[in-house]
Amino acid sequence: MQFVFWKIDNNAVNLQPERTLLSPDDATFAMVETKYNGPEMNARKLTVLLLAAALLLILFLSRTRCGNHQPEAPVEEAPFQEQFLYISPYDSLFRLYADSVCDWKMLAAIAYVESKFDTAAHSYRGAQGLMQIMPSTYRHTLAKMGVPDTMAQNVELDVMVAVNYIGQLNSLFTFINEKERINYILGSYNGGSNHIFDAMRVARKQGVNRYSWSSLTPVLVSLSDPDVYTDSICRYGFFDATETLNYVRCVTRKYNEYKSQDLLFRAFEKLADNNKNK
Repeated sequence: MQFVFWKIDNNAVNLQPERTLLSPDDATFAMVETKYNGPEMNARKLTVLLLAAALLLILFLSRTRCGNHQPEAPVEEAPFQEQFLYISPYDSLFRLYADSVCDWKMLAAIAYVESKFDTAAHSYRGAQGLMQIMPSTYRHTLAKMGVPDTMAQNVELDVMVAVNYIGQLNSLFTFINEKERINYILGSYNGGSNHIFDAMRVARKQGVNRYSWSSLTPVLVSLSDPDVYTDSICRYGFFDATETLNYVRCVTRKYNEYKSQDLLFRAFEKLADNNKNK
């Protein structure tokens, strides 16, 4: 069997045999040097082989690292905490015990007008604590709540009693629309519901709209007039409504102030959240 090496002439079409070997054992021949197997080509081949080896090594190492890599524990996000307008140190209690009758900003407004958030406040009439409830009303409300009156008075109990008492007052005026009702509740909280009902009976006798607080206001003022409070329909006698009417105005004004501040606070919070999400 003969092996023939062909010399390729790039400038000619003909192929010419370069050398014929009689046997594959004859390895003493010299390879024909062309541009396909010269020193430059060998250097290029070596470079390619080295690059290929380097690439394989990089792939191997990367797969090895990935195989041994322990996934990091997912970072737990902090639980969402709703932000609130700050009014007083007792906001959390107001929010905790507020209900559909009296929201937390109304409770804050009452506490501000009653005691300026002073838990040790005492009035000249004997009302005491953050919510300035009279001792007799306090004991009566505790009994309705099923709480023994031997329990020491504290801030949280003050707020609980106030909310319960406001709920009782609300039940007395359910025949008045909600928008007007809060005035009657506040008036009763300060001056007592008995005098409010006296004024309503006088208003009915005089043909005055007793379901409107603004219409009832001059009737309340008239309860200090002997010609009025000595009438048999005025069951609880003399009443100076000056403080009570001023109280209702002050609480309402403070409540509206807190509501406006809260709306502004919410608007800024929403704007900040929108900027974070961009």
